[in-house]
Amino acid sequence: MRYTVIYDGDCNLCSNLVQLLETIDRGNKFHYISMQDQAGLEPYGITAQDCEAGMILLDEENRNLRWQGADAAEEIGRSLPLGHLFVTAYRNLPGVKALGDGVYGQVRDNRYDWFGRRVENYRSRYPVCAEGCENAK
Repeated sequence: MRYTVIYDGDCNLCSNLVQLLETIDRGNKFHYISMQDQAGLEPYGITAQDCEAGMILLDEENRNLRWQGADAAEEIGRSLPLGHLFVTAYRNLPGVKALGDGVYGQVRDNRYDWFGRRVENYRSRYPVCAEGCENAK
């Protein structure tokens, strides 16, 4: 599967995590678009208001299949090498999923205060692009 990650390019934490994922994946499974790129989000039918609930992960083959917030983070984790083992264990521990969802919500709502806001919006090395783009695989 191939995915589109919609992330907050103004958030230091979010941008650093995208850079880490870029290093691990190198554009093989994941392409990225900043929540602040409204023109780029238009083809997906995603608005700024949609992005307020957190990052969004889209299946590139079935754009109606999407995850948001903590669920998106889990799906990304599941897609990484051996990640499915950790996500399965996490989901099977009583109460941990609810705790993780709550922590995600707190981080989402306080991300600029806790981690800072970037001066410039982070643009991924592996952006969502039209077919034929040099980063498309």
